[in-house]
This record gives sequence, C-alpha cells and structure tokens, in this order.
Amino acid sequence: MKKIISIIMLTGFTATVFAQQQATVNPFPKTITVSGSAEMEIIPDEIYVNITLREYQKKGESKKELETIKTQFLDYCKSAGIPDSVISISSFTGYNNYYNFRRKKKDNDLMASIVYQVKFKDSKTMDLLVEKLDDEATQNFIIASTSHSKITEFRKQLKIQAIKAAKEKGIYLTEAIGEKLGAAITINEPDALQYSGNYLSNNFLANTTYSQSNMTLAEGDNDPGNEQVDFKKIKLRFEVSVIFALQ
Repeated sequence: MKKIISIIMLTGFTATVFAQQQATVNPFPKTITVSGSAEMEIIPDEIYVNITLREYQKKGESKKELETIKTQFLDYCKSAGIPDSVISISSFTGYNNYYNFRRKKKDNDLMASIVYQVKFKDSKTMDLLVEKLDDEATQNFIIASTSHSKITEFRKQLKIQAIKAAKEKGIYLTEAIGEKLGAAITINEPDALQYSGNYLSNNFLANTTYSQSNMTLAEGDNDPGNEQVDFKKIKLRFEVSVIFALQ
C-alpha cells in the first residue's frame, strides 16, 4: 500500500512540474525588435513674449507713473488687435516697496515695474505693438518660448507614422532572412516628443530698434528683400521601439 501511495505522489509531482514548465514556455520563441521614427517641421503660431515696463522720469519733468504706463500699454495692445484674453501679468517688481517707501519720503527715486506676458500668433502683430511702445518705459521685450496651437494633434500624427515606419522596417528585414513578420508584442513609447528649435529667446532693450535682424528667417525665406519674415520652424520628432513576433 505504501508503494502504491508513493507512486501516486511521484506521478502527481511530475505532472505538476511538467504543467509549470508548459506554462513558462515562451509563446513567441522568435522575435524581432525594430525602431521607427517620424518628424515634421511647423511654423509656430503661439509666441510667448515677456514685456517689462518701468516708471521713468526725464530731467525737468515729473515721473511717469506705472498706472499711466499700464493704461497706455493696454491701449497699444488693443489698437494692434491683441485681445485681453492673451495678455496676463507675469510679475511686479518694486511695486509694493515703492508705495511703502513713498509714505516715508516724498522725493523718492524707486521705480516700480511690471512684466506682462503676451501671446502672439505671428511676428506681424508683434511688429505692430513694438512700433507703438513707449521706448522709455519698455525695459525688455523677451521672447520666452514658442509653440503651436495644434501640437497635440501633430503629436498623435507622429506617433502613428512612427509605428507604421517600424512595421515597414520589420517587414523588409524579416523578408531578407526568409521569415515573416507576425503580431506586435510590445510597443515602447517614449515619454515625450523630441523638440528642436522650438524655444527662441531674443532681448529687445529700451531705446533700440526692432528689426528683421532680431528674428530668425523661416526655412526658404533667405531673400534679404523678402518682407515676409517669420519664426524659425519647430522641428518635431518621435521615435518608437516595437517588438514583433516572427511566424
């Protein structure tokens, strides 16, 4: 009886080990890993500019207050066709200190300043505003960054194109060795797109002239006599790695 029980236990143990081995068998013993990429160039239609305005006082004249400068600036924006919805206050400098100091000393020389951020659609609208700005009050005109309103849509398009490129590569590589491409097993998507040339930064100090030399010509606009000047194109690139089974 003991022998019979031992044989039954041994048989059960063997069957269990065999079942476990079967479960760990790789269902895709042959695979191929290929990469695919896609890229495009776009002209930005979202240009974020930080404009610093500061109080000033010319010799023999009273100081031009910040409130007056702010009102004039917003009027300039309106006349240039810039809506209030794309204008925001980035920061104040010396504003509170100025009014606290004013209570203690009548003749003070602390100049308050404010930084506005304006989102432009193109350089033409930017030119219209620059022509109107008060040169004495404008301390800085800095292009902080550029982007595009349809960047999410472009991102999706590039991902699809990159995966298709990976599959196409997998087909001709497997055909070269007499194999056939099977189903996709794993798609490795990176966290973000790769950007090139999407951040521009130029400084326009007060009392300087805004000119074409401050801008970057878009690709193909190399004619010095061409008046259509715009920003350098943003180059977007997406890469993906895909593991395919081999049939």
